[in-house]
This record gives sequence, C-alpha cells and structure tokens, in this order.
Amino acid sequence: MPAVFDGMKLAAVVAAALYVIVRCLNLKSPTASPDLIYQDNPLTRFLVKSCPLLTKEYIPPLIWGKSGHIQTALYGKMGRVSSPNPYGLRKYLTMPDGATATFDLFEPLAEHCTGDSITMVICPGIANHSEKQYIRTFVDHAQKNGYRCAVLNHLGALPNIELTSPRMFTYGCTWEFGGMVNYIKKTYPQTRLIVVGFSLGGNIVCKFLGEAVVNQERVLCCASVCQGYSASRAQETFLQWDQCRRFYNFLMADNMKKIILSHRHALFGDARMNRIFEDSVISRLYTATSLMQIDDTIMRKFHGYETLKEYYEAESCVRYLQNIHVPLMLVNAVDDPLVHDSLLSIPKTLAAKNENVMVVLPLHGGHLGFFEGAVLFPEPLTWMDKLLVQYSNAICHWEKNKPHCSDAESVESDQK
Repeated sequence: MPAVFDGMKLAAVVAAALYVIVRCLNLKSPTASPDLIYQDNPLTRFLVKSCPLLTKEYIPPLIWGKSGHIQTALYGKMGRVSSPNPYGLRKYLTMPDGATATFDLFEPLAEHCTGDSITMVICPGIANHSEKQYIRTFVDHAQKNGYRCAVLNHLGALPNIELTSPRMFTYGCTWEFGGMVNYIKKTYPQTRLIVVGFSLGGNIVCKFLGEAVVNQERVLCCASVCQGYSASRAQETFLQWDQCRRFYNFLMADNMKKIILSHRHALFGDARMNRIFEDSVISRLYTATSLMQIDDTIMRKFHGYETLKEYYEAESCVRYLQNIHVPLMLVNAVDDPLVHDSLLSIPKTLAAKNENVMVVLPLHGGHLGFFEGAVLFPEPLTWMDKLLVQYSNAICHWEKNKPHCSDAESVESDQK
C-alpha cells in the first residue's frame, strides 16, 4: 500500500508540474494571423494584398514562443540570435541647448525595389541605441532590401558618449529625432523617408509627426511597434502585479537609475541644476523603485514640468495621433506584458476614424520579441523585422505607382 500511495503522489506532482508548464508557457493558445483593424479603401486593400504577413499565421517557437514573458525576456536579455554587425558612420549634432545628439548612418547594400532613394529614420526603445542587437538585426535586413538607415542614439544611452548639457532623453522629447530627420533631408535632398519607432521610440516618432505638418514632408509612412500611446494611462497599469508589470517596472527603473547616475556630474554638476536637484532629490532617486518615481523626481524637471501629470500628458503621442496624415501602421502584441489591454483602445479608436491607419495585433510576440522558429531555437530574423520591410516595400510601390494601384484596386472591388 505505501508503494501505491507513493506512486499516486508522484503522479500528482507530475500532473501539477505539467499543468504549471502548460499554463506558464501558454501552450494551449492557438496560433493565428494578426487581428487587423482598418478602414476599407484602395490603400489598405493594396497593403493587405501586398503584405502576406498581415494575413499569414504567425507561428512562434513551439515550446516557449506563446509566452509573452519569455519572448520579452529573450528580447531584453539576448536581443536577437546571431545578430549581424552592420557598418555605419556615427554623426554628431549640436542642439540649441548645447546637448550633443548622435545617430548612426547605414548605407543600403542593394538597390531598392523601386529604384528610388529611401531612408528609414529609426528611433529605438527606452535607453536603447544603434548598438542593440534587435536594432542591428533590423538595420541589416533593411540595408539588404535597399534602404538607407539612420538610427538615433538616445541622449545619454551610449555609455562611451558624455553628455554636453544637463539633459538626457525623456519619454516624448522629439528634439534629437527632429535634428536627425532634418540632417537627412538636407544631406539627401532626393530621398523619401520611412519613419520607424520601437516601444518608447514609437511614442517619439508619432509625436514628432503630429507636432507639425512640416514634419511629415517627404515622409512616405510611419510604423510604430509595441508602444503604449499614453503615459498617464499606462502609469496606473505599471503599478499592478497583473502580468508582472510591477516587476518589469522595477527592472526598467533600476536600469534608468544606472544611466542617470553614470551621468550625474553632467546632469547635476552646475549651479543652476544644483538648485533644481537638491541633495534630497538625489536621495529619492537612489531609493526609487518605479519609472514613475524617477520621472517625478528627475525626468520631468529637465523640461520644466510642474507635475508628473503635466509631463505625461505633454510628452505622450496620444493627442498628436489624429494629426498624422501619412500611412500609419501601429503594431502591438496582444500578450505584451508591458502594454495593458486597455491601452489598445487608443489605436483601435484611431483606426476606426482615420483611413490612413492600420492596427496590427498578433496574438503572440511579447514586447519586441516576435521570434519565429520551429520548436526550440529561434530564427535570426523575427516576424517584426520582416513585416516592417514588407510594409515599407508595399508603401513605396503604392507611392510610385499610385494611380495604377488605385485603379487596379477599384476594378478588383467592382468585380467583387
């Protein structure tokens, strides 16, 4: 009898372990094509027809790819698999306040499919830069498809570049990105632009385009991946333990503290900043455990905002999105543990009102993961990398042959 009971206990433990594994890895979740939200018009019909990934089933690695947490963790820790090392030239721009903005410029490795000069202007995620593996992988793929790439290095993010003014990047400051775009426009007067933003970079590029109509000149389209749209709405969800967001909040805050403290002499050294950032303020930075505490203690003061609410409302792109008139693709994974489901109502509502907007919602992918692969090992290129280039190619073809494409789509619609 004791042996029977031992066997039952072992079976129960194994069953419980399997149940936990299935739940944690989300193995019962189906694979599917992305959910698309858009208005039916010639452009969106052309995009759906020209971008197979929009209607094709996204299949993540079988064992772990359906877990948004693992996809996010692998992106955060590993970046990408077998990441290439594209060669680029670092450019330096002096900003009006004395800050030195930097970006890396990568020339195309092939002729573009339209034969035109097309430049992708890319804004990475929070505290990221051109040396991050996911950026290098995407740039290499874009170069091989005929795109010149300009990648912003967030102010203060590169460890070997000293700050030259008491300011670093913030959630929605568009000054450095705007400086990079203006440089590209002046240096390459014939080039057209494709704007790409990842996570926090998505907020910056959308805000930049919506701030002024002139910012959309020579822009073919914009693509944003995994952004949260509204900092004021997101801050509440970042304090919740649901989907471990409070834990992610702590990890990102810890990284931000390290970056700020690595530049403490440049940020807090002069007399004016000493008056703003007293010793008690710096002490609160050391004990901060969330991005909101850091934003309230340090970040909002770089631009003189009186309150955290004012800072978040002013620096979020949500109030600028309706001003964007170029084609806009907004991509968010449904299982992204950093972006709460409630925030996805913002792009959905926008797409319902604006015919230039397409919202793409794959079931899986986590936060900037989107790995593909058969069972265990992911492929070097992700679904996200392929989609962005595929979408860009389609937009370029549409713009080059707009009358022809529009007529063809109209005929096809009439036949239906």
